[in-house]
Amino acid sequence: MLTVEKIGGTSMLQFQNVLKDIIGYPSSEGFRYGRVFVVSAYAGVTNMLLEDKKTKAPGIYQCFIKGEDYESAMDDLLSMALEINESMLNLGLDRKVCMDFLVERIVQTKAYLNSMEDIVASGYVGRDSIFHAARELLASLGEAHSAFNTVNILRNNGVLSKLVDLTGFRDSKQLSISNRIEKVFRNVNPHEAIIVATGYTKGTEGIMREYDRGYSEITFSKIATHLHADEAIIHKEYHLSSADPKIVGIDNAIPVGRTNYDVADQLADIGMEAIHPNASKPLEMAGINLRIKNTFEPDHPGTVISKDYIGPQAKIEIVAGSDKVVILEIHDTSMVGEIGFDLEIMKKFKKYNISYIMKTTNANSISLVIWETDHSELLVTDLEAEYRTVTVQEAAIVCVIGSNIAMPRILARAANALAKNDINIKCISQSLRQVNMQFVIDRDMYAKAIICLNQDLCLADTDWLLLERQSVESL
Repeated sequence: MLTVEKIGGTSMLQFQNVLKDIIGYPSSEGFRYGRVFVVSAYAGVTNMLLEDKKTKAPGIYQCFIKGEDYESAMDDLLSMALEINESMLNLGLDRKVCMDFLVERIVQTKAYLNSMEDIVASGYVGRDSIFHAARELLASLGEAHSAFNTVNILRNNGVLSKLVDLTGFRDSKQLSISNRIEKVFRNVNPHEAIIVATGYTKGTEGIMREYDRGYSEITFSKIATHLHADEAIIHKEYHLSSADPKIVGIDNAIPVGRTNYDVADQLADIGMEAIHPNASKPLEMAGINLRIKNTFEPDHPGTVISKDYIGPQAKIEIVAGSDKVVILEIHDTSMVGEIGFDLEIMKKFKKYNISYIMKTTNANSISLVIWETDHSELLVTDLEAEYRTVTVQEAAIVCVIGSNIAMPRILARAANALAKNDINIKCISQSLRQVNMQFVIDRDMYAKAIICLNQDLCLADTDWLLLERQSVESL
């Protein structure tokens, strides 16, 4: 059996769990070859290299493009990375070997950035292309660090292992992402050693430019499909659960067990990614099942996502959403009966590069839910110049999602759960496929809505849990 497995940054930072509970060393029962591990940077490192994923606090990249002191910021990064190394000495990490690798990479990266700075100053090359290259270069450092350390620790513990460095750090060959993976893996036999690959892959299209912070899952997916893996596995610090455990509490967040790629896409659309949508499509098309596992519960089978799975009984599998959205409504009495009226609205959205999460219409109104970060005063001004009334409100969106919810009473149960908790529904949407029911509510009701929907729709229907777990364990 061949598995390709991605390990998230939070898990990597607690490498003693990775070594024991994921790789299975030193247990003779848990350890086996025939495994390719695609590793993320240690938690916090990519934030320091680029910018904080949540707060957008600037990192080294922002210092570089603003002409600020990025070299001192890189020295701070080196100090942080060396502290991470120190925390792993008891696991077998070789301090000097790993320090030399880090120092060499960072010194060379500074030299590359200095050269890029000179090129930008010359005015002969477009700034954007140089800045894109700098972002790619910086992103590659985090995964190179964690992958090198992983192989060093494994080898020092007597485990046959091989580093697959896809960062192309000193490689001037112009290869696409897929071609680089194919070329590097040509002489790699995953059944003879544990293979550890960097989550970053250098390519002519620019993996950061194309996929931004979801790039490690793209590498993971491309490796899995290239090697025709029997199963793809993502190890995270949490289960794919019925609801966010930070909101409903860990005891009320039920591992999903089984679902399909359509459900995974619904989650990605509202920013709750089980896997990046551009990473899931190749796996789905290749017929490779994806298993989401909790690093810190190694005996739990996790959740299996497959192409054609439909739940044996109608139930809500996941309640999710966001309180970081805005609802924008266009009201105009000339809309009724006007063919293509919303086409002009969509042209304006395209003009400002804004995508919507949800759209509902009636005779005289069109309501669209967009991300708060995409809210543009220029778009609103543009719309106000064309249409009678344009309203913008801060809001939240909550979704009840499942592989088998195209049944009577489920929508009514969801609406009733909100109503009996005094939560007003501002807008509602459900497509014919019926895998996702979306409700727009007041922002301050978001957490309450998640809790009550999880309680009434997920926790109330727990008779299927044992069956689901047995089904996953058999896969």
